[in-house]
Amino acid sequence: MSNGSFISTTIPYVNARPHLGHALEYVQADCFARFQRLQGGDVFFLTGSDENSLKNVIAAEAEGISTRELVDRNVVYFEQLTEQLGLSQDDFIRTSVDQRHIAGASRVWELIAANGDIYKKTYEGLYCVGCEQFYSPAELVDGNCPEHLVPPELVSEENYFFRLSRYQNQLLDALKSGALQIVPTSRYNEVVSFVESGLEDISVSRSTERARGWGIPVPGDPSQVIYVWIDALTNYITALGWVDGDEKYRRYWEDAESRVHVLGKGVTRFHAVYWPAMLMSAGLPLPTKTVVHGYITANGRKLSKSLGNVVDPVAMVDKYGLDAVRYALLADISPFEDGDFNEERLVQRYTTDLANGLGNLVSRVASMIGRYRDGTIPQAAGERTDQDEQLARQAAESVEGVVAAMGRYDHREALAHVGDLIRASNSYVDGNAPWHLAKAAKAGDEAASARMDTVFLYLTGAIRQVGLLLLPFLPASAEKILATIGEESRRLGDPAAWLEGLPGRTMVKPEPIFPRMDVTD
Repeated sequence: MSNGSFISTTIPYVNARPHLGHALEYVQADCFARFQRLQGGDVFFLTGSDENSLKNVIAAEAEGISTRELVDRNVVYFEQLTEQLGLSQDDFIRTSVDQRHIAGASRVWELIAANGDIYKKTYEGLYCVGCEQFYSPAELVDGNCPEHLVPPELVSEENYFFRLSRYQNQLLDALKSGALQIVPTSRYNEVVSFVESGLEDISVSRSTERARGWGIPVPGDPSQVIYVWIDALTNYITALGWVDGDEKYRRYWEDAESRVHVLGKGVTRFHAVYWPAMLMSAGLPLPTKTVVHGYITANGRKLSKSLGNVVDPVAMVDKYGLDAVRYALLADISPFEDGDFNEERLVQRYTTDLANGLGNLVSRVASMIGRYRDGTIPQAAGERTDQDEQLARQAAESVEGVVAAMGRYDHREALAHVGDLIRASNSYVDGNAPWHLAKAAKAGDEAASARMDTVFLYLTGAIRQVGLLLLPFLPASAEKILATIGEESRRLGDPAAWLEGLPGRTMVKPEPIFPRMDVTD
């Protein structure tokens, strides 16, 4: 049995309801996990919630409720969103209640401390609660946090520190050798530049007093709690049962073919510098790849709870449907750069690409095979034409293009290759005009009848390829498409075998797979 692969989202703070930026990361990681499974991979897909942060404590105080009440209430919204977006995660870890995490985070601390990499000192610095991060004055923008655009507070206290500076050369070696890859290249260059500029040790605890007693206690020192980053980042291994020696940890982390983190650009440093250095100190394997996306913006501004310009993903799904939202996020938003979300464009892309393009294709082909071939997919007959060759070539090129694009974690380009096959298939329908062939066949033209058989087989082959390729992106609709031709395989096979096994099957006309939108407001 081959080793598995690991894919994770970050674990968001639960100080408020999720916004569309969370939905983007969820569906990105989901389509990457699903695509690996489509290729026959064994994937463990993880998400969860970061519950031990000071942000959650302050949000609870503002509401006049306990932090426990706040996180228990808000985490439900995130769990529900993973269901509403059709995610295929294998686990959802909660850092404040899962004992495997609490025990695992404490054990990671102990391993780092045993390696001589944790020490205590008094520290004063500019701290942004929103980022859970200290900033140097040079990193501020007009005196404000560059992420949240508010002034940080001056904090002075005695904390434990991690000897990050000790790992500068090892990190550079891992980055430059490709052992730790960062996608896209622009983010890789930023991280290498940051590490080369010199690493300073980082604070990894908070006083229990300032944390209001919330968080995982530092082993051996109950006056301090483990700071959110050394706590939260360990979720990736604690969820796999690392501290208990679970087989999942061996299969999906220690011996995994790949260990991939999907995350937003604002937390690149934590995942590509701090986390690998902590793993080095603890003697544990590093992630193999960090895939960094941009922000969804509204009028060029990052969607943020603290900025008050959030878009509710649940409302979007309720209004437009799951397919429209997943398609807008994966086909329209850049996988790596910031992208503006626009409801008008969502409706336009859904209508043009899915309802008119793909839905119409499946419906037309099913209707014609039902009318002219009693619903049975025929065997090809007669000579192959240039049109047949072109469609066969496009089917192969689309599969190859999707595989290559997803190898680069570029979901937008991958969907563009699927769109090429949909357009080629619709052109093939129009170019061959099966309704004219049927009329000629009815008048006794055997060549027209044979030609019609070939056309129908090629179209159902194209529909099969589209359905399989869409499984990672629009899983529910892709299942409906594959059901119309009785396709049982959920693996991306040899592109050359795209027509095999189809003749003799029944093609069933489905209910509209992509119903037309009636958007009245």
